[in-house]
Amino acid sequence: MATSSKPSSSIPQNTALGRNRVRIIGGKWRSRMLEFPDAQGLRPTAARVRETLFNWLGQTMTDCRCLDLFAGSGALGFEAASRGARSVVMVENNRRAVEALKKNQIMLKAAQCEIIQADAMSFIKSTAQTFNVIFIDPPFTSDLLHELLTKLTQCLAVDGLVYAEWHQPLADVITNTNWTVIRAGRAGMAFFALLSPQVIPIEAKP
Repeated sequence: MATSSKPSSSIPQNTALGRNRVRIIGGKWRSRMLEFPDAQGLRPTAARVRETLFNWLGQTMTDCRCLDLFAGSGALGFEAASRGARSVVMVENNRRAVEALKKNQIMLKAAQCEIIQADAMSFIKSTAQTFNVIFIDPPFTSDLLHELLTKLTQCLAVDGLVYAEWHQPLADVITNTNWTVIRAGRAGMAFFALLSPQVIPIEAKP
């Protein structure tokens, strides 16, 4: 849910509120609405993509520790918390987006969520935490995905998974790396996939 990849005009608007909204689709907060400000390139992960993702991960996230980098609207992080994640760290660099994330956290009483205003790469390099699931959706105009994938294994728990969105197939991005695509899909111009640093049996691939 990057905040600097697509023009904000591509985001559905709620004209009555003058703000953008996205709906949580599963778990205890199902149908609750998240509001977020206009920000250049902020593009929440679409509901049908989130549905696919959490079908891949399993409908419950019980006891999972999650990291939502480039949190944006918080659609992925709050969705994970709604489905039972033990903890969710949301990292976002845009001040207005962070303010909205904190308001949504209060609205949902989401004590298991921690919101941090920081640069994603700086956070990865400095954190001592490990996570079962890491969501990454960097700006399509940047090269951050490639650099992030060289660093993420240091904060990924054993058997942990990374969900990534990008503007080209993830299988092309991870060529000659130790990452494996477990599941992959496409929605419009965005490609998305679950990645593992582990070698997996061929029958488990898409």
